[in-house]
Amino acid sequence: MTNSAIFENLLNHSLQLPCGAVIKNRLVKSAMSDSLADGEGNATNAQVRLYERWAEGGVGLSIIGEVQVDHRYPEKPGNLVLEKGIDLDMLRTLASRASINGAHIWPQLGHAGGLSHLPISKPKGPSALNLDNFECAGMSDVEVSQLPEIYAKAAMIAKDVGFTGIQIHAGHGFLLSQFLSPLFNHRQDKYGGSIVARCKIIVEIIDKVRDAVGDSFPIGIKINSTDQLEGGLTQEDALEVIRILDNTSIDLIELSGGSYFPGAKPSSEGASNGPYFIEFAAKARCLTLIPLMVTGGFKTCDQAVESLGTGAVDFVGLARALVINPNIANDWLTGTNNEPDFPKFKAPPSGGITAWYTMLLSAIGSDNDGDFNIELSSAIHHYESRDYARCAQWKEKFSINE
Repeated sequence: MTNSAIFENLLNHSLQLPCGAVIKNRLVKSAMSDSLADGEGNATNAQVRLYERWAEGGVGLSIIGEVQVDHRYPEKPGNLVLEKGIDLDMLRTLASRASINGAHIWPQLGHAGGLSHLPISKPKGPSALNLDNFECAGMSDVEVSQLPEIYAKAAMIAKDVGFTGIQIHAGHGFLLSQFLSPLFNHRQDKYGGSIVARCKIIVEIIDKVRDAVGDSFPIGIKINSTDQLEGGLTQEDALEVIRILDNTSIDLIELSGGSYFPGAKPSSEGASNGPYFIEFAAKARCLTLIPLMVTGGFKTCDQAVESLGTGAVDFVGLARALVINPNIANDWLTGTNNEPDFPKFKAPPSGGITAWYTMLLSAIGSDNDGDFNIELSSAIHHYESRDYARCAQWKEKFSINE
């Protein structure tokens, strides 16, 4: 088979999800915290344009990272919020323009829990914790019982304004990931203990969301293969989560790993030179026929094609590659096997690389990425200054007292 035929068969092939929705190809813009909302939970023109650029660039699906279901527990002040009182017209514009060319656009429904942004939150996780430099309160029984309805209401807003599906965020150390992790979840009730119990709230959220949005609306989920934390979620428990999810109405499982918890190892540590979670995906494939997506470490078209060719992976998630080149999906889909030119930073400070990529996202949303040439120190300054200003807006909008 020629290389062009391989591209056609693997990257360009559409896939029907269990709910009946069709994703036109196998390349997905995986969730990133774009930090482009307005500081009051609303979409902006730059955010609209960013996701429109990726739809123009050929992706089958884009996932908007860190869209909050509860303004009290945000990841950052640049997050979108899906609650009553948010600008629905701007959300409709975002959903409409991000779904051109037959692309899907899904908000990632999240709740930062114990990792909520301290300047605008009083973090709460499954259990009260005080570990080194990390501290959070524990959620009450009533607060946990309210979560399925909170997620369902956010999902209905997403559906009503025109998003084509949603993803539930249960990875990277945020609230639902915290429930799965024995490091964070010390509960003695029905939501703590065994992995089945620690997964229970996630199953309840999935069921409630499905009841709200109906049978034909896609529901995805993102989970960790491991937390990369001593005492955290193990690969064995993560595989048990796959078994549990197989008995739900989930349409797409995204496999990732790592945590934003202070001191967590990066997903790349200990990984081979390539996609990080392919071996885990192969184990997961033995446990479910639900479509699987893998995100992390994809740098070349050949890696994407080879991963799809294993049969364990149905979709390839790209993040920073699509920031470096928003049109890379079209390039790879047409057999142009170019590689993104990732920048190299010497001894970057913690959070510095994220700040640089986030400022590049802003440039793409303003169609100024062709002129983007910013030093790491300047990117960090702009990123932090913008967050500081938005914290004040967030507090005023949501009546948060010091």
